[in-house]
Amino acid sequence: MSNSSYYVLLDGETGVRQLVDRFYDLMEMMPAAKDILDLHPEDLSDSRDKLFKFLSGFFGGPSLYIEQYGHPRLRARHLPFPIGDKERDQWMLCMNQAIDEQVEDPMLAQQLKLTFFRTADHMRNKSE
Repeated sequence: MSNSSYYVLLDGETGVRQLVDRFYDLMEMMPAAKDILDLHPEDLSDSRDKLFKFLSGFFGGPSLYIEQYGHPRLRARHLPFPIGDKERDQWMLCMNQAIDEQVEDPMLAQQLKLTFFRTADHMRNKSE
């Protein structure tokens, strides 16, 4: 299963938007995600929109992020924020729960979790 098929398997724009919204809802609700939430602006609207646009293209749908902001350069864009194992794990806690709640196909859920973990792990930029 490749990233390019995720967009279709998630039901396109609707499914990707639901996943992103649930992810950020969980981040705001879960005390265990406080450190990662604190790295975000108080108003998460822009963060929600950017992640939705990025995932749209990353998962094989329209390249909304690239059209508006250019190449994602994920690691470079995250360098200003101290991201270690704790922040990665908190981000993944929220994303894994969002996937568990939003994705019915167990194989797709497993693939998404692995894909997100690899990306989140690559964002680490501080030594523990």
